[in-house]
Amino acid sequence: MSKLIYILNGPNLNLLGKRQPEIYGTDTLDDVLANCSAVAEEFGLSCKLLQSNFEGEIVEQIHTAREEAAGIIINPAAYSHTSVAILDALNTFEGPVLEVHISNIHQRESFRHHSYVTQRAEGAIMGFGVEGYALAMRRMGSLLG
Repeated sequence: MSKLIYILNGPNLNLLGKRQPEIYGTDTLDDVLANCSAVAEEFGLSCKLLQSNFEGEIVEQIHTAREEAAGIIINPAAYSHTSVAILDALNTFEGPVLEVHISNIHQRESFRHHSYVTQRAEGAIMGFGVEGYALAMRRMGSLLG
């Protein structure tokens, strides 16, 4: 049985490919899932992609991951900069956590430069567009290998 990796996505990422393509590109979450699934297979992993615009739902997804997942890849989007609740939930997860941002948050508005999630994550990948998810999956494979 393969190890399951949760790929969690925060607010507005349901609009990936449609919203601000100059920042986020034209790929969709379906494209992200296809790319991550291909990489996951290389490492004997499987993945489940989830997205929510609601902070509490993301917390619940992390709680479920405690029982089901070997690792979490998370793009908390705007919640990166505001959510102690997501950080606290991630701190209850015993496997590796990797943070992904499509854009380089340090090249954007100053309020985006801080991420609470970084305090829990083994690593952060940013500024590589949606390719960052596949890079994170590759790293997850190395961590769990």
